[in-house]
Amino acid sequence: MLRYSLLTLFAGVAVLAGCQTDRSGAPKPAAIAVAAYPATAMVAQEDTYHGTVVADPYRWLEDDVRESAAVRDWVNAQQAVTGDYLKQLEDSQQFSQRLQTLWNYERRGVPIAAGDRYFYSYNDGLMNQNQVFVTEDLAKPGRLLLDPNSWASDGTTALASYFPSPDGRYLAYLVQEDGSDWRRARVLDVETGALQSDDLQWLKFTNLHWAGDSSGFYYSRFPAPEAEAKFQALNTDHTVYRHQLGTAQQRDTLVFHDPANPDWNYGAAVSDDGAYLVIRVTSGTADGNQVLVQNLSQDIAPRYLVRGFDDAYSFLGHRDGQLLFETDLEAPLGRIVAFDAESGALQEVVPEQDAALQSAVAADDHLLLSYLTDAHTQLRRISLAAAPAELEPVTLPALGTAGGFSGTLGDQRAFFSFSSFAIPAQVLQLNLRSGKSTVVSRSDPGVDPAAYTVTQRFAASADGTRVPVFIVHRAGLELDGSHPTILYGYGGFGVSLTPGYSTARMAWLQAGGIYAVANLRGGGEYGKTWHKAGTKLRKQNVFDDMIAAAEDLVAAGYTAPAHLSVMGGSNGGLLVGAVINQRPDLFAAAVPMVGVMDMLRFQRFTAGRYWVDDYGSSDDPAQFKALYAYSPYHNIVAGGDYPATLIYTADTDDRVVPGHSFKYAARLQALASRGEPALLYVESNAGHGAGTPTEKLIRRYGDIWRFLWHHLGQDT
Repeated sequence: MLRYSLLTLFAGVAVLAGCQTDRSGAPKPAAIAVAAYPATAMVAQEDTYHGTVVADPYRWLEDDVRESAAVRDWVNAQQAVTGDYLKQLEDSQQFSQRLQTLWNYERRGVPIAAGDRYFYSYNDGLMNQNQVFVTEDLAKPGRLLLDPNSWASDGTTALASYFPSPDGRYLAYLVQEDGSDWRRARVLDVETGALQSDDLQWLKFTNLHWAGDSSGFYYSRFPAPEAEAKFQALNTDHTVYRHQLGTAQQRDTLVFHDPANPDWNYGAAVSDDGAYLVIRVTSGTADGNQVLVQNLSQDIAPRYLVRGFDDAYSFLGHRDGQLLFETDLEAPLGRIVAFDAESGALQEVVPEQDAALQSAVAADDHLLLSYLTDAHTQLRRISLAAAPAELEPVTLPALGTAGGFSGTLGDQRAFFSFSSFAIPAQVLQLNLRSGKSTVVSRSDPGVDPAAYTVTQRFAASADGTRVPVFIVHRAGLELDGSHPTILYGYGGFGVSLTPGYSTARMAWLQAGGIYAVANLRGGGEYGKTWHKAGTKLRKQNVFDDMIAAAEDLVAAGYTAPAHLSVMGGSNGGLLVGAVINQRPDLFAAAVPMVGVMDMLRFQRFTAGRYWVDDYGSSDDPAQFKALYAYSPYHNIVAGGDYPATLIYTADTDDRVVPGHSFKYAARLQALASRGEPALLYVESNAGHGAGTPTEKLIRRYGDIWRFLWHHLGQDT
């Protein structure tokens, strides 16, 4: 490993104009000149980890860009370089226009039933933020209830989520500013539309769960941080409160907090009948969690139903004294169990199946269960009243993804959305008794699904593991290795990448590009075991899987290294950084977005401490060795032949702080030798992704697609 202290300051680089030749001998597009990168100061910072000295000369770039003038000036200079470069790229495929046109179609969200009303999100096409409508009849037009587009002139104040009261009289909702994870809770009178006095601050990683009588709700929050540290300080001392409508937040009732364990987080939920409060206790992002329960008819504190973090439990509902949970207890693929609400006795309701259980909803004495089979959804339903009961399949429109499930015990209907790579989202209503579904609403962006082909292949990873890869492209594609291709991946935290419609992706497909999605270990596509196989000391499996997927795309004739790019966000940004360090020869371009790039210090900022369960920690000797071996920031080497890279981050990202990308960009600019650009793209007044206005999304993906199209050899 090259020591940073031996580096000299890199003042700038230029890519010469003219036609270049790539490694396969094919002509590349005319190069675009890159202005000299901003001079990046280096500091004499060294840290010792278990006897190993690690230099960190760009440590100063960790300072908050909103508080540090030096970092802000550096970012502005980087933005000028990136902006100048992007302006020179020809938009031969008119990506910006395509995106504007494709995004301009009506979209409705999955309805939530409350009282005699239904609440749903709506966007007429190019609205920056979704509105909320309410109706008493889903067959008739709803009434506008909430319009976040009026909250900020630039669209950066967003509606994070909303929660109707059980009687449908009130709508509580969470407000998000500039993409930050911090939330503010407000309440609206549904009948009059009047904003109520309720105003709750410093909420994060929480929903709002109403009491059964609609008199108030439960939520979790952190203590208020110091003003200058609110985007970077570690979040500790999560606490559950109950808010009574019409009262000040200072009067909220403390429900649960364990000061002996300040790193624990809490999620409170109330059963549909209002009888029980269930609190999910998590430690980091581990699969397992503890469970507390409180009988709300009794004046007693919450008590433990499950102790320890070995297994995961997700509360589904209360029925006849039984608390229903989805769990991986003695079932890596998941099953459904019931606890006696008072004694805690456990019984199995639905045994483990041959596919990974992703989610479940309880409605009308039934369970609607969503399973993954080779990374696509299969729905099954089962009666809780029948004994014994059999799982019955629910027909879906095509191979794709069902999600957004909504339903309550006592209501025979459940609602959900369905989409696939070339099938835009549609909202379905399922009668759980008959098993028949009807379409509530269907989006129509003018895309013909028959014009696209979806294939699933299985690549062989380094250890022989079969890695599923979805490949999407226009029908009739010739497998001649010439096609511009994006390989996208994530591979962490049990997150499953499944077929779904994306407006941004459709613009790439319409231009003739290929889009491939790899289902890597570390995700949840095959349950708990698949997730664990890509964590901590096994994290290299994730990178091996992605490399295998890239090699398979080339071997099958879809593309070639000169036309292949790699892309991912957050944990996927880490993935991109790692694989282009390990196999730069496989890719012509890369887009790491809001990535975790410094694997030795991620746990020191905001939510970073939660990720230790997936990554491990540099505080542990064995885990340090593994982290140091693949950390994207630390494994860029002098003279590395790296692909053209567009590093995306946002100034208000308080999930993965932008210092990760800043430091990574500085080192890549200093050391890369191929002559390809290493550009930093910093979104202003934006965060980790949620709440981003439509206008910003169109501009962002227009820039990214244009960058990739150029560097994958399509413009001449």
